[in-house]
Amino acid sequence: MTWLIATLVILLAFELYYVRIVLRVFETKPPFGVPFFQPDPGAESIEFTTRDGLTLRGSLHRQPDRTAKGLILFCPETDGSHWSAMSYCHGLIEDGFDVLSFDFRGQGESDLLPGYIPNHWPTMYEVEDVRAAIDFISRREDLQGLPLGLMGVSRGSAMALIAAAECPSVRAVCCEGAYSTDALTLYFILHWSSIYLPGWLRRFIPLWHYELTMILVRWTSRFLRQRRYVVLERWLPRLRNRPVLLVTGERDNYVHPDVARELVRCIHSSAAQVWTVPRAKHNKARNVAAAEYDRRLTAFFSQLDAPVTAS
Repeated sequence: MTWLIATLVILLAFELYYVRIVLRVFETKPPFGVPFFQPDPGAESIEFTTRDGLTLRGSLHRQPDRTAKGLILFCPETDGSHWSAMSYCHGLIEDGFDVLSFDFRGQGESDLLPGYIPNHWPTMYEVEDVRAAIDFISRREDLQGLPLGLMGVSRGSAMALIAAAECPSVRAVCCEGAYSTDALTLYFILHWSSIYLPGWLRRFIPLWHYELTMILVRWTSRFLRQRRYVVLERWLPRLRNRPVLLVTGERDNYVHPDVARELVRCIHSSAAQVWTVPRAKHNKARNVAAAEYDRRLTAFFSQLDAPVTAS
């Protein structure tokens, strides 16, 4: 009995030590180096209010002399601007789609939430923001009749996937640099274990122990930061009947392509696919494959005319 208690104490001490190490990295925002995008004077400035009273601002890029093929709701990356939609969605705008983009709370031109400092992990606050954007679209007579697609970049990808899962009117969703909090954390925990733990010890640690560490880190950060992190995997099975395209860079040092493949596995549908762009880094697929990037996105969103059935 004494031996068992001593073993449990040692295991608990080790777990707390490892959680402390992972937590420090978990809460450190990487230096993404998001580029600056020039405003488009031809875009319509928009704003709408969230259900908790914040004003979010963005832009609407319309087709000036023709009826749009559809509307793409764009969710930008961490520290990004709604103007970045002009780069990622350039081919879609040229092909005849309208694009609506907005800044999440605490980012760009949108309101700050007192006491909340956004980081690279998606929370339920950003989910509320994208819900407000969907509500805004549904209230505008000139937008509500257009076939709706979503596009998200990096953290914005989680919001795009959740909005598509929740809203049957969303007919297709494309994301670049997509990740979930749990999948990405687990990937790096396994990677870091090779640095902090000797090989002989790693062989005796089961996968469920790493998964437990991941959950403890998320819960601890939630308590300390007073925010609800999104567990994206809970929404992904609802996308089984929806076309999903995940774009990932072969040289992405922030989100390994294996993470995108894990998200597709969770969707468990032949309509979900991953495009791995050779030589591309995080959110830089269009930088190295501009023509192919635009061609694939316009071909993918040409499915907006196809009806969908709610899960």
